[in-house]
Amino acid sequence: MSAVPAVPSPAVPPALAPLLPALRRAAPVLPVVAVVALLGLPAGPDGGGATPADAASGLVVLWAVVRTVRQASRPLTRTAAVLLGLPVVGIAVAAAGAAGPGDALAGLARYLQVFVLVPVAVLLLLRDRRDARLVLWSLVALALGQGALGVHQYLTGTGASYQGADIRAVGTFGPQDVMGMAAVVAFGVVTATGLALAAPARRQRVVAAGCALLLLVPLALSFSRGAWIATAVACGAQLLLTSVRRAAAVCAAALAAAVVLVGGLGVGATALQERLTSIVRVADAPDQSVVDRYTLWAAATGMWREHPVTGVGLKAFPAYRDGHASLALSSGSDTGGAGRAFRRQPLLSPHNMYLLLLSEQGLLGLLTVAGSWLALLVRALRRLPRAGRARDCATAACGLLLWQLVDFAYADIGGPSTILTSLALGLAAWWALPHASPETPR
Repeated sequence: MSAVPAVPSPAVPPALAPLLPALRRAAPVLPVVAVVALLGLPAGPDGGGATPADAASGLVVLWAVVRTVRQASRPLTRTAAVLLGLPVVGIAVAAAGAAGPGDALAGLARYLQVFVLVPVAVLLLLRDRRDARLVLWSLVALALGQGALGVHQYLTGTGASYQGADIRAVGTFGPQDVMGMAAVVAFGVVTATGLALAAPARRQRVVAAGCALLLLVPLALSFSRGAWIATAVACGAQLLLTSVRRAAAVCAAALAAAVVLVGGLGVGATALQERLTSIVRVADAPDQSVVDRYTLWAAATGMWREHPVTGVGLKAFPAYRDGHASLALSSGSDTGGAGRAFRRQPLLSPHNMYLLLLSEQGLLGLLTVAGSWLALLVRALRRLPRAGRARDCATAACGLLLWQLVDFAYADIGGPSTILTSLALGLAAWWALPHASPETPR
């Protein structure tokens, strides 16, 4: 008598079975995608403190360490180790000069997380262009979700307060981090532009171009001048890197659309038009926010003059601010709306990352930290002509890093959206630096 073979019970539902190979292949990079997804969660009541995305970024670092140990191979080349480890020098010296051990530990942990640990972890976990595309499309998806909520806030008058009306699109970040949604949406625009310009499949290019155009609406409704400028510079550079003729045509079309939408049809109404025109008259008739920013910049410069080499120490800017700021500085900025009560938010940073580095870490910090970013950008741009089938990922990564470096002239780290900086640095490092992983090459 022949034995009847046993029928194995399925380990997974049949509907999910086709997805298993893709999930197994993407498993190493899924923690990075989880960090992006967690950025969509609502911010805390005060807009500060650790967030779920910050906690997930710690798990990303741990996961990268575990995978590196299991592979038993050198994870980074000497060039990558030097460039990504360079910021540690300035950060450590500035931490030693902090006012107290609490500030030293908190500042050291935050700076290492944002500028060293998470970027290195992203570099180690991204194995090839498919992993990079997964992370890039997750950024676009996050931007679409936040942008849709931001447009709804503007149309229904449930956004953050702006010129007496609750119309400012802030997404889930709240009025305490008005730059949060603007940064997320800008990342989406820059990423989608890079994918649209160089994706290998026509369908991907069309979808990415449509996403980029859609995201321009919530970006405009964020009323963030710094994000507008950085996005224009980054997207313009991406266009120039692919085709000068295409760049000229797109710029002409964008200017025509802006004239029709903002001027002719009145989209964004008076508030948006005033915000746009304020960019070109910051020296003639600056509003109070611009006056505050100039005053904070002057205060940061004054701190650096007194402590030119190592600065005043990590997280010490608020303590030295009043001793270097003029009377033109207001007591804080008004925040409210988007479901939050009115509050006066103190101005505790210069809103310029380079001046924050210069004031708290001195020339040593500026050269080591910002020098590392500049070196990454140069190496990424030099490798771009040899990108091949990864050109869409390379163009997007270069654009994100350039956006961040331009935006740092108008903003600094702080708030739930800060982890985006780590992702931009990690993606740029993946493209710019030689990879020592034995897995699938780019």
